[in-house]
Amino acid sequence: MNFADSEIVASLLKKEGHEVVADIEVADFILINTCAIRDNAEQRIRKRLRELRALQQRHPQLRIGILGCMAERLQNQLMVEEENVSFVVGPDAYRRLPQMLEQVRQAGVKAAETELSTTETYADIEPVRLGSNGISAYISIMRGCQNYCAYCVVPYTRGRERSRDPETIVAEAKGLFEQGYKEVTLLGQNVNSYRWQAGEERVNFPELMRRVAQISPLLRVRFATSHPKDLSDELLEVMASYDNICKCIHLPVQSGSDRMLKLMNRHYDSAWYLDRIAAIRRYMPECSITTDVIAGFCTETEDDHQMTLDMFRKVRYDYAYMFKFSMRPNTYAEKHLQDDVPEAEKTRRLEEIIALQGQIALENNRREVGRVYEVLVEGESHRSKMQLFGRNSQNKVLVFDRHEVQPGQYVRVRVTDCTAATLIGELVEEN
Repeated sequence: MNFADSEIVASLLKKEGHEVVADIEVADFILINTCAIRDNAEQRIRKRLRELRALQQRHPQLRIGILGCMAERLQNQLMVEEENVSFVVGPDAYRRLPQMLEQVRQAGVKAAETELSTTETYADIEPVRLGSNGISAYISIMRGCQNYCAYCVVPYTRGRERSRDPETIVAEAKGLFEQGYKEVTLLGQNVNSYRWQAGEERVNFPELMRRVAQISPLLRVRFATSHPKDLSDELLEVMASYDNICKCIHLPVQSGSDRMLKLMNRHYDSAWYLDRIAAIRRYMPECSITTDVIAGFCTETEDDHQMTLDMFRKVRYDYAYMFKFSMRPNTYAEKHLQDDVPEAEKTRRLEEIIALQGQIALENNRREVGRVYEVLVEGESHRSKMQLFGRNSQNKVLVFDRHEVQPGQYVRVRVTDCTAATLIGELVEEN
């Protein structure tokens, strides 16, 4: 989502005569788009700012700005703590950037713009595709979140949910397809809660997916992220009905313990979550499922941890984003709970989850050997220019010998081997 926001920022600045440069040495401004969801993300930003001080000494006119969630969370405080930061801009204030850059450049004063909006969606902005492969692109369909999970800072840094006009989303997707793009990913903090209403017209997320999928059967459609509490059968029916809607769902579980889920304010329990998994399998047996999980949330016991491991064994995720709990300022957890799981215990539990998921992913991939998949080719393999890589509908990476194939093509690949992270295959000759 930050990547998509950066493309909006680039578009807004380009309209005012600025251009993105590849060489940092010739830049007049460096804009760092930030995440605040974990402390580790913010520490990486602070490290990057320290690294840039040498560059600023060589180029005294260079100005650095912080964008996004970290800017929204810390606001003016960030410019005091980091002396080489000239301006901070929150996620809903990007339209003010051109004026702020001019203000900072001419007057030499620091500036901040961090007011959140209840209406801003940047629906009228055509993003500049930064570093694009010309094959896959992101489309932001909504902004903000109001789930207020106990551990999460996002509602405070991105504001309340608001959805884009569906016509602008479909038009953006159609435009990308006409430019040669073969895949779009619809983005939202919780795409399932997408809602648009104008007069008598009402559009929910399943209907939006249907409209985007109908642009062309040659345009793949993905989305991220789903919240388990409102993953509907209607959406699953739509996904199953269109071959070009990719069969992959990211469904964050966070914990396998009902006590933890309640404390996290996740609005579902393990039985509900497993019912949604069963529904996915019922509509789309071939669908891959990925997840997020937090190890060591406040008061988590060994029994709670074992329930999470049991959840992994039951669902058998194809991939997981796995993290230790990191207390974030101004969240419910920070105000009302104790971060009382020792760091060493968090690490041990996380390592156990990682080890189990690695084993499950390898076992899942071994069952893929012998199957043939349609693969959208994305580029050269990192290991060899003689090989290409792409992804199937299930979002699994396949690597194969390139022959005469070019990126952007659809090819059929038979899986011959695998690792826990990658499928290895061979091209299947078309009759």
